[in-house]
Amino acid sequence: MDQAAVVVVIYLLAMLAIGAWGLRMKGLEDFHLAGRSIKLVLLTGTFCASIIGASATLGMAGLGFSKGLPGAWWMLSGTAGLLVLATFFAGKVRASGCYTLPDLVGSFYGGRARFVASVLIVVSWVGVIAVQIVACGKVLGAVFGGNETLFMAACTAVFVLYTAHGGQGSVIRTDLVQLMIILAGMIVLFFRASEAAGPGLLLSQSFPTSAEMGGWDVLSMLLVVGSAYLVGPDMYSRLLSAHSQRDAKISAAIAAVILIPLAFLIASLGIFARSLYPAASPEQALPVLLTGLLSPGLEGLVAAALLAAFMSSADTSLMTATSILALDIYRKASPASSERKLMAMSRLFVLIIGILALALAVSMPGIIKTLLIAYTVFTSGLLLPVIAGFYRERLRLTPSGALAALLGGGITAIFLGRTYPLLGMAVSAAFLFGVSWLERQYTKQECRNAIL
Repeated sequence: MDQAAVVVVIYLLAMLAIGAWGLRMKGLEDFHLAGRSIKLVLLTGTFCASIIGASATLGMAGLGFSKGLPGAWWMLSGTAGLLVLATFFAGKVRASGCYTLPDLVGSFYGGRARFVASVLIVVSWVGVIAVQIVACGKVLGAVFGGNETLFMAACTAVFVLYTAHGGQGSVIRTDLVQLMIILAGMIVLFFRASEAAGPGLLLSQSFPTSAEMGGWDVLSMLLVVGSAYLVGPDMYSRLLSAHSQRDAKISAAIAAVILIPLAFLIASLGIFARSLYPAASPEQALPVLLTGLLSPGLEGLVAAALLAAFMSSADTSLMTATSILALDIYRKASPASSERKLMAMSRLFVLIIGILALALAVSMPGIIKTLLIAYTVFTSGLLLPVIAGFYRERLRLTPSGALAALLGGGITAIFLGRTYPLLGMAVSAAFLFGVSWLERQYTKQECRNAIL
């Protein structure tokens, strides 16, 4: 076994060990929210590691390859959404005492809106997990050759096992270690690629737009990707796991600041790859750099860094979907279930969702393309009802208006989101405020009739 393979195997075994070590769970809150005890350092680490996934590495390097430095807008859009979340909503989310984002939606608008939000998120997030699995296969296939499906299955088994065993605590603890590995690997690859291509290459790049990525493309990305972080169920699961409102707000803001330079670094790797390996495909930018420029030991380090990026996003998304399926759908359907039964079902749902995501990953299209579809469907339905929910009394919103917005925005995005990515949000807004107004008018008329 060569050095690269040894490093990758050690990394995978270490993640299993860290995820399993020393966990003491007393109930559902420990499994799903790590006992709401996560403090600033771990919380910041898990925010960053969760965000740096397949889209922020392979996908964003691919955008750098095809569109130049403005490809960094993928992660910059996410940091913009995260900063808005930290500034205006993080404390309110933590103070709500909810378990999940649909639980919060239900506290605003009732049970029907909670159920629709749950279904919308679980379906979208299976796709998000599948993208991370695909990325694992691409990287290991590039480094070692062989069947990518086997590599995908092996990586899926690792993060599914430690998530099923330790829940949110395992996810958050492994995330901090994985963030350190990610940063080390990306910095090593950047300096090697910069030496090979010449640092002057970046001086010729245009920003914030380029010939390949215009202002409308940037605006669409800001709204769609930024919204996915502003109302992302994985971001909310971190906030709800925080030790305090203060830790929730500060950690989200620190994570956003950390990710800004990293966005430019990763997009630059795509630019270097295009210069050095112009025949490569965009999403192979990072794999061709690590196989073409690094020694076997460093190749293993960077491969482990990329796996850390994918798996830290996959386990967070897996835990998020599991919590929603167990607490917002199953528990509501079986209210008499004991806590022991809910714990068992939660672990079963981890396995089921992992298997579904792996099955979907086998036939996935491109990383950025797939995530844009998932994010567009999700944000079109959820963005406005969630944000407006914090001001629902002032805006005089009704449960029927929220339900119409969730369904109308999500369905519009499913059928038209790829052609018109912002149309679903517009439809959601029209339904949210329009149906709420109609319901208020109907209620007033009913009151008048009753008086007469």
